[in-house]
Amino acid sequence: MSNSAHPFLENEFHIRWSRLVPEAIEPDIREALSRAQERIDRLAAPFEKGELTFENTLLELELATEELSMAWGRVGHLDSVRNCEALRAAQNVMLPEVTQFYSRIPLNAALWSRLKAYSETAEATALTGVRKRFLDETMKDFISSGADLPEGKKVRLEEVQSELARITQKFSENVLDSTNAWELVLEDDARLAGLPGTSRAVLRSEASAKELGTDEAPVYRITLKAPVYFPVLEYADDATLREEVWRGSITVGNGGDYDNTELVWEILKLRHERAELLGKANFADQVLEERMAGTGEAALRFVEDLAERTKPYFARDIDELENFRRQHEPGWAGKFQPWDVAYWAEKLRKENYAFDEEELRPYFAIGNVIEGMFRLTEQVFGFRIVEGNATYAKPGETPVGDGVEVWHPEVKFYELRDAASGDLLGSFYADWHPREEKRGGAWMNYLRTGSPAIEGKPREPHLGLICGNLTPSSKDRPALLTHREVETVFHEFGHLLHHLLGEVEIKSLNGVKVVWDFVELPSQIMENFCWSRVSLDFFAKHYETGELIPEALFQKMIGARNFQSAMVMMRQLAFGKMDLDLHIKHYEKPENGDLDQLVRDILDGYTMPLAIHPPTMARRFTHLFASSTGYAAGYYSYKWAEVLDADAFTRFAGAGVISPEVGREFRDKILSRGNSVEAAELFRDFMGRDPELNALLERCGLVAD
Repeated sequence: MSNSAHPFLENEFHIRWSRLVPEAIEPDIREALSRAQERIDRLAAPFEKGELTFENTLLELELATEELSMAWGRVGHLDSVRNCEALRAAQNVMLPEVTQFYSRIPLNAALWSRLKAYSETAEATALTGVRKRFLDETMKDFISSGADLPEGKKVRLEEVQSELARITQKFSENVLDSTNAWELVLEDDARLAGLPGTSRAVLRSEASAKELGTDEAPVYRITLKAPVYFPVLEYADDATLREEVWRGSITVGNGGDYDNTELVWEILKLRHERAELLGKANFADQVLEERMAGTGEAALRFVEDLAERTKPYFARDIDELENFRRQHEPGWAGKFQPWDVAYWAEKLRKENYAFDEEELRPYFAIGNVIEGMFRLTEQVFGFRIVEGNATYAKPGETPVGDGVEVWHPEVKFYELRDAASGDLLGSFYADWHPREEKRGGAWMNYLRTGSPAIEGKPREPHLGLICGNLTPSSKDRPALLTHREVETVFHEFGHLLHHLLGEVEIKSLNGVKVVWDFVELPSQIMENFCWSRVSLDFFAKHYETGELIPEALFQKMIGARNFQSAMVMMRQLAFGKMDLDLHIKHYEKPENGDLDQLVRDILDGYTMPLAIHPPTMARRFTHLFASSTGYAAGYYSYKWAEVLDADAFTRFAGAGVISPEVGREFRDKILSRGNSVEAAELFRDFMGRDPELNALLERCGLVAD
């Protein structure tokens, strides 16, 4: 059947986004499900063992779901960047059917019988390299997904998977809806005293988006998009305004029509039941079995050990901040309100280092950052990036011109080609600024996984995307980013390179499809380029004059790098501790049902003592609760990978940072190899040894003087 009537199934490399309308979701996904099921049924039909081959069993299994995964991935992407009621409704109709289809694959007894039979053949026994890895990983995936369970448990596992998909989607929707439900409109700019001009301009733009105010009578609108509201907490001198905005921020997923409390308990309970059905003690053990940590307890030991090393410095940071405030407010009682911490920390940073992060913004115009990042990475990793001609049409309308279609007018499209051969390695979209129909945060995703040229077949290029919610532009100036936002750009681009530079012939082992406590290495190693003078000079240029960051400002920035680094470290470790404890020990709703008290107990010693107890972030923590697995029981991965990246970057630093030799080796030994071998082996191949913790502690200044 032709795909022209099914836009979500069209296989053109350049996606025609204007055709991807909500009313096409149900018929297209049902068609994809039908085609995939036909291929699965053929695989599950009676067979002769002598007929089984790698191609007609393992590769055919991978091909069976490729079209469905592509189409459903497009639906999920549009849910993230172009959410609307019609799309949401259609997605929720199909979600149970798609979830059930994928859940049933490893539970299909006839299909499992075929795989086991093939694994016993002479051909399978003789497999080597990536093909052997593919067989081993497939067999493990089936077993860990319930292939050997008795029929009754298979049925229940399927039900659990379906219910998890439904309620995690609802969790995500509640976060988006409650984020958009709150706003604060100000006509009196006197309350904004202390806010930098950049932040005021953003608040004006937020108001203009709702057609509020004029140039003569400006209006300021604060929303819960991070680059909008957080500068208010950091800079506004009006404590009542900071409190009002903070109290708005804690409504996300908390209370009213969008409360996620009960969903958190349901998700934890269902995940634990899934783990028990699969013979594991808890959800953390189930998901970490094949990751670098191995078990929930091992991950928890990692978090707790790093926390113990950090706590003396954490106490020092808290004392320093409290003493600083007492010096300026002698009558202060001694416990911070949560809306005061960022404000006083920024004052302390300015006093200690004569450094205001806002001084850096003029050097980080987003266009310069992106262009400079491209030129820098081209030198390091050996490719070329060229921007393509993009065109936009609203859903259902016909695009004008012959450019590559994008899903929003702000989106850009690029090609990435190998510098030596000129081959197209992949293409990608970039969508950097917040919109109400777009989910928060920053992320990378893949739309198509290609493959290298093998056995006479031409290369298939990859297709990916990067998205963010960075400071938007204003009427009189381009988007001027914070340094942290620049790190975010580099971070997501590192994920993207992991995808676009993949050279593994098996698509399901290519690119970012690696264990989750390794997947952050390529992204986090890229953040290091945001701190070196050599690399900063590629992209940190004043948006009006083109001048580089003055050396005095650079030195202040470097001096302030580890300002309150223990507090930053403990914040991340607290998230990892909460995640693991909830999934290992506290998956059952306590009698009093008090999620906030439970999390406070878990995080005793991990958080700064405050005058009041803020509600837990769990209700809005989409990393943990917005998908069936996601980063659940895996949030520790950020710190785990930080150990890896701090250690691995020592090779770049030792070679002058911009090193094509080290960069090529990192590309060949890490970025191109996906999941073709064990993650620990990849790291050893690049470093010549196992990772060492000291590089991270030294980088963060958490070592004895």
